[in-house]
Amino acid sequence: MLSQLSPAVRQYLLVTGNYWAFTLTDGALRMLVVLYFHQLGYSALEVALLFVFYEFFGVVTNLFGGWLGARWGLNRTMNIGLGLQITALMLLLVPAEWLTVVWVMAAQALSGIAKDLNKMSAKSTIKLLVPDNQQGQLYRWVALLTGSKNTLKGIGFFLGGLLLTLIGFQGAVLALALMLSVVWLGSLMFLRRDTGKASFKPKFRDLWSKSRAINILAAARLFLFGARDVWFVVALPVFLAAQLGWDHWQVGSFLALWVIGYGGVQAIAPRFTQAHQVTRYGALLTLAPLGLAAALWYGSFPVSVSIMVGLGLFGLLFAINSSLHSYLIVAHARADGVSLDVGFYYMANAAGRLLGTVLSGYVYMQAGLIACLVISAALLLASTVIVSLLPSMDKCS
Repeated sequence: MLSQLSPAVRQYLLVTGNYWAFTLTDGALRMLVVLYFHQLGYSALEVALLFVFYEFFGVVTNLFGGWLGARWGLNRTMNIGLGLQITALMLLLVPAEWLTVVWVMAAQALSGIAKDLNKMSAKSTIKLLVPDNQQGQLYRWVALLTGSKNTLKGIGFFLGGLLLTLIGFQGAVLALALMLSVVWLGSLMFLRRDTGKASFKPKFRDLWSKSRAINILAAARLFLFGARDVWFVVALPVFLAAQLGWDHWQVGSFLALWVIGYGGVQAIAPRFTQAHQVTRYGALLTLAPLGLAAALWYGSFPVSVSIMVGLGLFGLLFAINSSLHSYLIVAHARADGVSLDVGFYYMANAAGRLLGTVLSGYVYMQAGLIACLVISAALLLASTVIVSLLPSMDKCS
């Protein structure tokens, strides 16, 4: 069956499969770390600090990873990412007394490098598999890759909570490491070796984008993902566990269902959206956290109902915005040395996650979930204003 497919489609399936497997383990590991260390008595800020290196090294990795991808080829950067994730998982298979904040931060640093090498490689490869005159297909493939990735991330959240309940932290980490090792071996054997090498030898000065469109999209992405993580990554799961009394499997399952639905919307976004609508959808998204903050403040509905409805609306609109932004960066990126532009863009993405993660723990501890939601709305407003300055999108509509 696979032999009958075109080489481009076969590579697309290989890249997507790698990305899926990696994302499943990454989502499960994130939920394991949040729930396990909160269970040990860590505060929301301390839990957030466990992810600081994860996000910080994501910033560095995307910048230099794009340069490495252009010099070495995207197959190598993707396989290095898979190998580093396995190493990060193995570092957590130590006796419980070794799992200090510093040790876990170091393991998360490796995981952050791995995640962004994998993401940059996958997104850059898609650009090279679709002809320039087939922008509709490019939007569909990017949306499918991004949406399916987030669906698997949601399943990973569920898997992390379930495995923690059934076999404990170390058993769960070992199972994830073994699964990813099998995928890594297959990737080393079958992924094409020349994908993504630039025709020129990029220099360090080429790391920084010289394109106005790329710079605008990068700035908008920073605020977009800061707005998501400022309340979703630490504040929300801790709120559900500490304030509503939910068990680990309930928190993991709820957030998993949200991310699965979010990924599904991303995957089908090309059916009902166009690139020139990005500002309109950004404005609509800005209203979502404000509405949830108002519902929680006035207490007109039960808290659990407000959270479910508000999070659902936020997820729907955020998925559309994320899909549009992901397509626009791939469409605007240069074909020769594509990983340089994509890496620069996802550097901003990682910086936004870092900003959101730190704020999520600090603001929640100081002022609660409502304050996190208000800050989210402010960041979304900034993202929308910035993306409205994007140069002509005619070729992307």
